This record gives sequence, structure tokens and C-alpha cells, in this order.
Amino acid sequence: MRFILLFFTFLCVNAFGQNSYDLRYYLPQNVTYNPEIPTPESVIGHQVGEWHITHDKLIQYMTELAESSERITIENRGNTFEDRPLPLLLFTSPKNHRNIESIQNTHIQATESDNLNATDRPIVVYQGFSIHGNEPSGSNAAMLVAYYLAAAEDPSVTSLLENTIILFDPCYNPDGLQRFAYWANTNKSENLNPDPNDREYDEVWPGGRTNHYWFDMNRDWLPVQLPESKVRIKTFHQWLPNILTDHHEMGTNSTFFFQPGIPSRTHPLTPKLNQELTKAIGNYHAKALDKIGSFYYTEENFDDFYYGKGSTFPDINGGIGILFEQGSSRGHVQETENGLLTFPFTIRNQFTAALSTLEAAKQMREEILKYQHEFYKNARKEANQESGKAIVFGNEKDAARTYHLAEILKQHKIDIHELKSDATLGGKSFKKGYSYVVPKNQKNIRLINAMFEKRTTFQDSLFYDISAWTFPLAFGLDYAEGISLSNAGKKVEKLTQNLGKVEAQSNYAYLMEWHEYYTPKALNAILGSGIRAKVGMKSFKMNGRTYDYGTILIPVQNQNRSSEALFSLLQSIARDSHVKIDAVSTGLTEGIDLGSSQFRSLDQPKVAMLVGEGIRSYDAGEIWHLFDQRYDMRITKLDTRTLSRRDLSRYNTIIVPSGSLDSNATEHLKKWTENGGTLIAYRNALRWLKGNELMKLDFISKESIAESISYEDRSNYRGAQVIGGAIFEAKIDRSHPINFGYKNNKIALFRNNTLFVKPDKQSYNNPIQYTKSPLLSGYISQSNLDSLASSVPFKVSRYRSGKVIAFTDNTNFRAFWYGTNKLLMNAIFFRKEL
Repeated sequence: MRFILLFFTFLCVNAFGQNSYDLRYYLPQNVTYNPEIPTPESVIGHQVGEWHITHDKLIQYMTELAESSERITIENRGNTFEDRPLPLLLFTSPKNHRNIESIQNTHIQATESDNLNATDRPIVVYQGFSIHGNEPSGSNAAMLVAYYLAAAEDPSVTSLLENTIILFDPCYNPDGLQRFAYWANTNKSENLNPDPNDREYDEVWPGGRTNHYWFDMNRDWLPVQLPESKVRIKTFHQWLPNILTDHHEMGTNSTFFFQPGIPSRTHPLTPKLNQELTKAIGNYHAKALDKIGSFYYTEENFDDFYYGKGSTFPDINGGIGILFEQGSSRGHVQETENGLLTFPFTIRNQFTAALSTLEAAKQMREEILKYQHEFYKNARKEANQESGKAIVFGNEKDAARTYHLAEILKQHKIDIHELKSDATLGGKSFKKGYSYVVPKNQKNIRLINAMFEKRTTFQDSLFYDISAWTFPLAFGLDYAEGISLSNAGKKVEKLTQNLGKVEAQSNYAYLMEWHEYYTPKALNAILGSGIRAKVGMKSFKMNGRTYDYGTILIPVQNQNRSSEALFSLLQSIARDSHVKIDAVSTGLTEGIDLGSSQFRSLDQPKVAMLVGEGIRSYDAGEIWHLFDQRYDMRITKLDTRTLSRRDLSRYNTIIVPSGSLDSNATEHLKKWTENGGTLIAYRNALRWLKGNELMKLDFISKESIAESISYEDRSNYRGAQVIGGAIFEAKIDRSHPINFGYKNNKIALFRNNTLFVKPDKQSYNNPIQYTKSPLLSGYISQSNLDSLASSVPFKVSRYRSGKVIAFTDNTNFRAFWYGTNKLLMNAIFFRKEL
């Protein structure tokens, strides 16, 4: 023990002299390593842990490693938003490589057959690292794991590779890792400084955790909205790995966590045996970490509830997900409650856990293969009981939102069918071409249930993440469960989006209803081309058709181009935006005529958004992504540090995502707003609005008094008062411009805050209002539910010549809450009419 302590002290002291950790610190030393296999240092130019690996060097090493070893193949599956590659390495024995297609087919067939052969086939393990870019010990450890698997010449490694297919994802989040590596390396001193106050440990906004658009990608395994997720989920379903690992970091004063998490916070759809096997695998982690003297814990803090996380997603797909959380050095070395925490130490723990996972997989291979087989066998029994039954979803006015939910289902290998014909099902109208049918009797029945279920009762009242994610509610779609499969048409083999078109050329006017998801994209392109357009404030009828509130009118005369050129432009816009535009030859209607003053002129939105210190990056990133990727709209990102020096007259709309501003920035925004600007604020920014007298808001406050709660349980009590993320029902006034484009009188809203606003005395000033019993799905305490009932999530008021718009809830949550994206677009395009 004295020798170990002296050795560790020597390492720590030398850490301040930079080049102190070589491969002997990390790798098992009772193993011979093939000298023909390149070490990390020979390729990247430094020892692992000496610098934070940049993504380009990480890929360079993985590529050269694959070229040098017959144990590895490598493929590039796609690219990130910043065009960084998303490679996958496959480690196994040379013999297995020669038969890899047969092995893959046999593995998948075992999930579809009642016959089990677990003795003669390998187990499949997916190992992934650093989905949060500023949790870099995972990707840095990935180099060591890859080298070990390629170079180790030991009978145990040979046996491992013969009995295991290792799908190896060295970096889940290339853009974030690159961003953080740049920060940590450019702020590193020659004499390493462990002072937590040093700049090295305090990233600039938004930090390296997220991807290019500032998304937390470890929430996207189920929604699959990001390019990194799409390739990862494709690989997952192609292989259905038995174990998937997800290597993270946590607070600097923490030690090391591995699953299982808190037992009472496991999703009820996850089999009990899953958690038992997870715990058995954990014994291998404990043994390995004991051996190197590292502290750890399990069954605390983290949970297995939301299936959109990497460590939980496998649990509903017949696999075992495992989360690793390493206390983070957040740089190269930092003082902690547990002493100095060096970057190499964090890497070694991750490396150790990666190897202990493989050891568990090898030793428990038959048991885990049998578990997966039984998972799908039992799922087939459950599906058979649902034979002849189905779910239908759609929106008879919006094909795009319906398409995008179907797109997610297809990515998850869920079979969908066309709707055979227009039908009324479950009291709701569904239209062929605008709806899909999901048969319940299919392989992924459990995943279907997880995506469509509404749940309001729970074993626990605390959640690490959201407690509800019912997909048709998120997309704002009608749906009905338990319908007859006889309503299904042909199976959808290749999903295609509805074509947009202009039905004919007109010399008078064109009309575009506002229901379709991509109408804001079309309108922005129309206005951006200098074409005059108006919005109808009332519904009307013509040519045997009813045009709803918010219909867009495009006159033909007095435009900046000929009628032929206008027709050609609108054709192009309609195709690109997947919308239908009608040609009309008269202004006479049943209702408001086309020349009525109830058609209000629109102008081109010129939108800016505040970003930087004081602003929640997730919320800002979701808005940026919505504009840039969905609607092809420019949005200027104004940094809060320099806002008071910017000329804001360039913009007619400024968005303040959740957050607050200093006094100088606030005064600058006030002047801009009072001169005619429209200020849109979200979530916690409403407190800033009220505190700076930009809007009168009457918040509902309710004192929470703990009765019969012990000191030990006080944190759980406080946690139960948090709304981690649930879905609530609101009634809407469809005649109000904020609700243009919605066909129903109610809407499903996502909420994860306790900001409750009292309604206005005048009912017409409450165009969106929570119902008296608003809970649709998820957890909320009774006290909070009482406060939420009949409150309002939206307010608008004048501020001298300008407007202030407030949303209590996030209308753009994680890029998959398609159902409320249009609320923000309405606030922007129809701001003058609110």
C-alpha cells in the first residue's frame, strides 16, 4: 500500500510537469502488445491525457488503427452539422469479420424466432463515448480501449473477440468535443494550475456540452431529430446490441457512478430482469475499480425512466443500457473535495469501466443473449393479443407534421400503413394521405407503447429528466387507439412527403391556408421575394371550400413581377415547402371578400435573438435550429455582452429565450420596443419582463409547507414540487392570430417550469388557457396542478408603440415538439395583429 501511495504521489507531482502519464498508467501490464499496431502517441503526437484530444486527431488515430489491424473495420455513417465524420468501428476476430453478415443476420433472427441458440454466437456490445462534448474523458479513453482491442496479444482478448461483436463509437458528439478541446487546450498552462477559479475550468457560453445547435444529444435517442442521432439509431436497429454503454462525466467533487440507478425510478415498461442483469454487470465494474483503488457508487441520483437517453433507450429495445458518470476534471487537473483530480485519472476510470463491460459481456454472454431472446418472445405474445388492433394518427389539414412523426417511427423499424380511406375513428376525422395506421401486432410493440402511452400515475415523484413524451401529443396530431386494422391500407415501404403545388395560374389572386407545418417557410419566401401578401382575420367560403382563420392572400396585380413570373415563383415555393396554393378568379366570397379590410398586410420578419451569458443555451439553440433548419429563415444572434452597443433598428422582432439581462441591455431593449419593436420572451424571461416593467404579469404563488417530512427526505420533498417535464391541455380561441393554423379548440403544451400566470379579466385576452383539469400525461404535484389549472401560458400587451409577447412554456422543446412551433411563427408573422 505504501508503494501504491508513493507511486500515485509521484504521478500527481509529475502531472504539473506535463508529460508524466504513458500507456503503463492505463493499460493492463500482464499483456503483450503487438508492436505493429500504432499507439495513440505515435499518431496524435502526445500521450493520452496530456492534451484534450481534438476530434480530427481522434478520427486520424481511429483510421490509422483500423488500417493496421485485421480485428477492425471502419465506416463513416454520415456527418454532423459542422461536417465532421461520424464513424463506427467494428472490433471482432478476423474469422468473425469474414462472416459478419451471417453473424448479424443470425443475431437479428434470434429476436424474431422462438428458437434460441445462445451457445455458438457472439454477443453484441455497443460502446459509445462523450455524447456531451465537455465530458471528454470518454472519447480520450476510447483511444486506449481501441488500442487495447487492436494490439493486446493475450488469450483472454482473443477469446473476447471470438465471442463478441464490438460496435465502437469513439465520439457521439464531434462538434461539442472539438469546441471543448479547443477551450481546455488554449487555456492550459505549462505549470498546470488546479485552482478551480482558473479560466480553464470556466467555459464561455454556450460551452462544449451540446452540438452545433446547442442541443443536449443525450435526449434525442427516441425523437431522432439530429444527424448524429440518426446514424446512431440506424446502427442500433441494424444490430440490436445486447449491451450499450454511454460514458459521461458529472460534478468535479463526485467519484464514479455506474448503473443501475434508483430502483423506484425505472420505467414500468422495462422488465425487472433488465435491472437485475444491469446490477450483475455492475459487479464487474466494482471489481475492476476496486483493483485500481477508485471510489464509486450505484443506485443513486440517476434513473432509468426517459427512453430518450442513451442508457435507457436499449431497455425498451431488448438490450441493457449502462450509464457511466465520472467526476470531471473539466480541464487538466483540478482541486476537489477528494484531492487533486487529474484528467488522466478520469480517463483511466473510463477505460477500466469499458473493459469491465466487455469482461461482463464475455462471462455473461449466454445469459444476456437469452434475455434478449425472451424479451422479444414475450413481446410477440403481447403483440399477438393486440392482433387486429391498431393506432391511427394524423391531421386532416397538415400532412407535414403527420409525415414527420411517421418518419420517426420508420427510423425505429416500426411498421406503418396508409389509411385506406377517409374515416371517423374514435370521434375524430382522419383523411387518407394525411394519416397513418400503426398495427399493434408487430415486433416493436413495446417501443410503440412507450412512444404513444399517456401516463399519469408513478411509483416515484422524482425524475432525472422528463416524465412524459407522448408523441402524437407532441406533434399536435389527432390519434385513436384500439381501432380495427381493417382501416389500414398498403404498408408504407418508402415514406415520401406530400408534394406541394399551385393548382393553376391566376390573373387575380392566390390563397394559401395556414394549417400546414411549412406555411411559415413559404410565407417567408414570398415576402422575401418582395411579393405583397395579406392574412385573413376571419374565415370565409369560396368555390365550395371553407378557408380558415389565417389564410394567406397573394394578389396578382401590382406586384413586382408579371403574373406568369409570379405563378412560376409560387410553384417553386409551394414545391419546396410542401404546401398547396389555390388560384382564384374573383374576390367575391361567402364571408369577407378578398378586398376586405379584414385582410391585413404583412411585412418581412427581421428577427434577432439574444444569446450569451444570462440566456439558457438549450432554448436559444432550439429556436436557432427551428429557423435555420426547418423554415430557412435568417435569425441574427445578438450577444448579451455587446447588446447595448448594437443598432437594433435593423430588426422588427427580438426573441429573449429563457434568461435575464443586465440593466444596460434592458434599457436598450426598452427603447427599441417602445419605438415599435416586438419583444418575445420565454419562460424565466417573464420574471425579467415583470421586474423591469415591460409587462404587467400576475404570477400565482403558493407556499409549499412540508408536513411530516423528515430531514433525510427534505430534498425528495422539494424535488417532488418540480415539474420535470409533462404535457398539459389548454383551450384556444382559434380566432386569435396567435392560434391561426390550428384546427382544434384544444392544444397539448409541454411544460417543465412552475411559472403560473393569472388570466386576464377580459376573456378575449386569454386566447390560450389551461383547462380546469389540464394534465394529459406526466407527473405534477397536486399543489402545482391546482395552480396550473385555468392559468394562461401566453400574454401580449402594448409597450408604447411596441408589443411585448410572453410565453410561459417552451414551444420548441428539443426539436420534436412540432405541435407548438407555429405559436412562435404566428407571434412573428402576425405580430401587428396581436
